[in-house]
Amino acid sequence: MSQSDAATMQALEAAAFRRLRDHLQKRTDVQNIDLMNMAGFCRNCLSRWVHEAAVEQGVVLGKDDAKTLVYGMPYENWKALYQVEASDAQKVAFADSIKVHGLHVNRKE
Repeated sequence: MSQSDAATMQALEAAAFRRLRDHLQKRTDVQNIDLMNMAGFCRNCLSRWVHEAAVEQGVVLGKDDAKTLVYGMPYENWKALYQVEASDAQKVAFADSIKVHGLHVNRKE
């Protein structure tokens, strides 16, 4: 892949990320636990990946700033507005998905 092609690919990937981020910001009805259960990642994972990419690139971007970027608002505000208590079925599915996918989950999030 030429340098021009690499730059184009990076621009395409960045555009796809922004579209995913914007989609998740609009779909406040979709809970993180549902994303984890079905896809093996959630908004918190996405924000962690953004933070980790920043660290790798030497860019100063705090974890809370990365969450704000992904959520479109401070995480605590999003939780207060949109997060609902997980059902027993969701909790069981989550525990099973951790076993199946070997997910690393920060329980404080």
